[in-house]
Amino acid sequence: MRTKDIIFLIFLAIVLALISWAMAIASYSWLPPQAAAESKLIDDLFALFVFLGSFIFFAITGTILYLLFTRSVSRFDISDGPHIEGNIPLEIVWTAIPVVLVLFLASYSYKTYEQMAIRGPMDLVHLDMPGMESAYAAPLKDQPVEEIEVHSKQWAWTFYYPQAKVTSSELHVPKDQRVRLKMQTDDVIHGFYVPAFRLKQDIIPNKIIDFEFTPIKEGSYRINDSNFSGTYFAIMQSQVVVEPSQTYEQWLADMATHPLVPAQNQAYKEYAIRSKPGIKTGWPTVAPAEPPMVNSSNN
Repeated sequence: MRTKDIIFLIFLAIVLALISWAMAIASYSWLPPQAAAESKLIDDLFALFVFLGSFIFFAITGTILYLLFTRSVSRFDISDGPHIEGNIPLEIVWTAIPVVLVLFLASYSYKTYEQMAIRGPMDLVHLDMPGMESAYAAPLKDQPVEEIEVHSKQWAWTFYYPQAKVTSSELHVPKDQRVRLKMQTDDVIHGFYVPAFRLKQDIIPNKIIDFEFTPIKEGSYRINDSNFSGTYFAIMQSQVVVEPSQTYEQWLADMATHPLVPAQNQAYKEYAIRSKPGIKTGWPTVAPAEPPMVNSSNN
């Protein structure tokens, strides 16, 4: 290969790298706001995949277009192309590079997954075995952990604050303070999913799942059930409210003075209407659990 060809390829690789870097930077704006410290881990991983994917895409597409417009022949040319035999060094290179790349991405992804402390199926099965504890992402400050119980059932979320003895149908958390959720389900598998936190944790029956995160951005964010938990799973939604510590403490104090009332529950309402005489929907379902009793409802 001639020197000028090598220089041209290096220049082209630099240009492709800059374009891919710009795509990776832009990818941060494609996702919801970073409302938890852990969201930065996922966004960095996503940006890395965007960078590598963009580099490969533009390199392959550019090569195809270059050959298409510079190596075309007459449609009347029916001669054979040049006889090219295999090139062992080249084949080794283009086999080794993808293998190394896949191993690197797998390792980086696993480390991110480990820092997020998301419990996978094997962790859940061996939850009580020594040596199976997960590492948590480091808290922002040396502060006590706020512990909140999460109860999921068909089809409602409830959140209990043991120190204040408050129950709510929406999750309130203090900003810049470590939060530990103790999650459990009363019936089937549910998935606690907050897109703005980049957090998704499966909750299985007969297990209490500990999960920690650090909220860093004030606001109200959607909680979804990421698993199909039955007929009304699409409306099993709630809100997580991130607020300053003083506001959070005041909210707990105010809610502690409120009497328990049935929470608003869309699934329960729809099922009650469906069960009225004369109404036939044609689709079977189990009866939703009765609305939980809460001091504060998000409706």
